[in-house]
Amino acid sequence: MSHSSQSLGHVPIEDHSFSADRGTLALARDIGVELYDTSGPKYTLRTSLAGHDKTVTAVDIALQSGRIVTCSQDRNALVWEPAADGTYKPTLVLLRINRAATFARWSPDEKKFAVGSGARAIAVCYFEEENDWWVSRHIKKPLRSTVLSVEWHPNSVLLAAGSTDSHARVFSAFVKDVDARPAPTVWGERVPFQTLCGDFVSPAGGWVHDAAFSPSGNALAFVSHDSSVTVVYPSGPEQPPAAIVNITTTMLPFISLVWLSENEIVAAGHDCHPVVFVGSDQQGWQLDHSVDDPLKVKKSSGKESSALNMFRQMDLKGTPTSASEDSTLPTIHQNTITKLRAYASSGGRVTKVSSTGVDGRVVIFSV
Repeated sequence: MSHSSQSLGHVPIEDHSFSADRGTLALARDIGVELYDTSGPKYTLRTSLAGHDKTVTAVDIALQSGRIVTCSQDRNALVWEPAADGTYKPTLVLLRINRAATFARWSPDEKKFAVGSGARAIAVCYFEEENDWWVSRHIKKPLRSTVLSVEWHPNSVLLAAGSTDSHARVFSAFVKDVDARPAPTVWGERVPFQTLCGDFVSPAGGWVHDAAFSPSGNALAFVSHDSSVTVVYPSGPEQPPAAIVNITTTMLPFISLVWLSENEIVAAGHDCHPVVFVGSDQQGWQLDHSVDDPLKVKKSSGKESSALNMFRQMDLKGTPTSASEDSTLPTIHQNTITKLRAYASSGGRVTKVSSTGVDGRVVIFSV
């Protein structure tokens, strides 16, 4: 299982995004956004974007235009336009929310981006030429609590959102003069703005940390705080779903997930290493294997972790174990993984994912 790991200081990383050529990495940490040059063996800090005065919660680089959207607990979002000389100019976004912005993502066609918030609203933002700023329309009903994640359907119109009210929902984010009318999908045909196209509850009522559409857009997966992954297969508008598959695990809760293909999902979170699930609506889903498996690392390291060894250490050193042994996890990430993103794909399948964590590390895993 090959991987590459970079430790970029000890400040937790909230979110990360690579540019289309993978030559630039943007990290959201503390109140700033750091841009790294990733061409060498060691990532080097190129520049920082300073425009927020509270924790930056999300960053996303648009793959075609290179624009960067950031949002923060200061209730603002900014769009950073790249200039020819390598600098970035911030453009105002009229978010109109009175609570923290929690998450932001560009739509695949890059005409819009969505911002989740603690104001029980999702702001769908698009550019208004005449005023040279980004304006927003709000999706509010039936959100009852903070929106933790937003993820676009491949058609750039439908939007999946995970929320702390234990729901994963699918909305229409169709903006009349911006979007072309989309082709009908299993989620619906007529989709005026704010149409609720799907509403699914976490089985044990846990916060839904992340929700995402499969590559075709015909299935939805979400991870919730009950340590489960749920996959939903809709059967058509106004119809009950063809299948809802819930995979419970004995792990700590997952925070982020990425579809590798229509039949594979990788998820990661508080257990500090990614795990891969495989399945389909016919066969069901199951946990297949761990990436960076801590159990294998433990066995191969051959350390005694018995009670006898602990007392032996106390007898020898006066401490249960040495400090390094005590605090080092057998995984690459030494703390919660905050975000997984697709990094490389071939033959229509994601082959590598990137992860960032509370430990300040960026790791690229082969999956």
